[in-house]
Amino acid sequence: MTRIASRVSQLNGEAALAVYSRAKELERAGHSIIHLELGEPDFHPAAPVVDSLRDAVAAGRDRYCSTRGLPALREAIAAYLKRTRRLEVGAEQVLVAPGCKMALSLAMMALIEPGDEVLYPDPGFPIYPSFTRGLGAKAVPFGLEEKNQFQPDLEEIATKITPRTSIIIFNSPNNPTGTVFSSAALAKLAELAQRHDLWILSDEIYARILFGGEYQSIWALPGMAERTVIIDGFSKSFAMTGWRLGYAVAPAHVIDAVDLLVLNTFTCAAEFTQVAAIEALRDSTSAVDAMVEEYRKRGELFVSGLNRIPGFRCRAPQGAFYAWVNIEETGLSAEEVQKILLEEGGVAGIAGAAFGPGGRNYLRFSLVSARNLLQDALERMHRVSLHWRAAVSQR
Repeated sequence: MTRIASRVSQLNGEAALAVYSRAKELERAGHSIIHLELGEPDFHPAAPVVDSLRDAVAAGRDRYCSTRGLPALREAIAAYLKRTRRLEVGAEQVLVAPGCKMALSLAMMALIEPGDEVLYPDPGFPIYPSFTRGLGAKAVPFGLEEKNQFQPDLEEIATKITPRTSIIIFNSPNNPTGTVFSSAALAKLAELAQRHDLWILSDEIYARILFGGEYQSIWALPGMAERTVIIDGFSKSFAMTGWRLGYAVAPAHVIDAVDLLVLNTFTCAAEFTQVAAIEALRDSTSAVDAMVEEYRKRGELFVSGLNRIPGFRCRAPQGAFYAWVNIEETGLSAEEVQKILLEEGGVAGIAGAAFGPGGRNYLRFSLVSARNLLQDALERMHRVSLHWRAAVSQR
């Protein structure tokens, strides 16, 4: 009998897409929906980036190219990381892929053996444990709890490291909590990685979306450039989601291994999008700063309003573009609140368990709609909060 490989059964999907599908069904039935479920910017790439793409296609830049990415783009990424993160990276340490998920998947395939143990944040991006299991390894969560301001508990992480542990994965700013890992946390993670000879897989896709301070990458800490893989790309900071362009930064021998995987899978990322990505990195119109400032304003408005809804509690995000809302005091499950908000209020958010068991009392909303729509969403949520308002008042 024909069969499907067992590794596929170890994978899970993304709940955001399921919520999005239901929201679109309601829209087709005539309902007004405010979409706050997907982590997709409502911005578009800056005009010079679009012009560069158009010119590249017209010039015939639509051919096979280097498996590692255009040399000019890899050099531009290295220069960009030095300018924005003070990292010393060579072009030979960069590999371009069609999307951050592909860069992440390739890096994990290159580094994880069956039977390994991989530490990852809970709540966190659901693909971390999913793909870990698909590779035949054990996904081991470490908590990001509100009582710790969603910073990692380093003592917990230390106790979960075993001889089978090979990698610690994290992203900062974190999706879904919006937390930026502190300097102390990064230093301790670096110390644990060196003591136990571990890889660090640092997902830095939201590194440019900060609401204060300067981004710190664990790569820059002493002894960490040789054991860190950075995953980043163009989807979030440059609003290029559908362009599918990401990259990995790693020691050269890791890039060699990932390059072999590229040869056996997708051959290369599209040439014309890579040409345009060079223009994006220049950011000649300061589009990134303008976008981040708008996210900051949206966050201030939305978080303030969320904290006025009975039973809701929300900390201001330090980065990324999400609001992570504790709904425990409503007396309802996050799934129940999510359904009420969508079906009766027309506001699409995601129940936090989609990001791991640690998110069971939370909802995630994306700050990807204009401020007037966010204000409308707050009014709708306040209106349907009558479902749990009495329970909150009795507490």
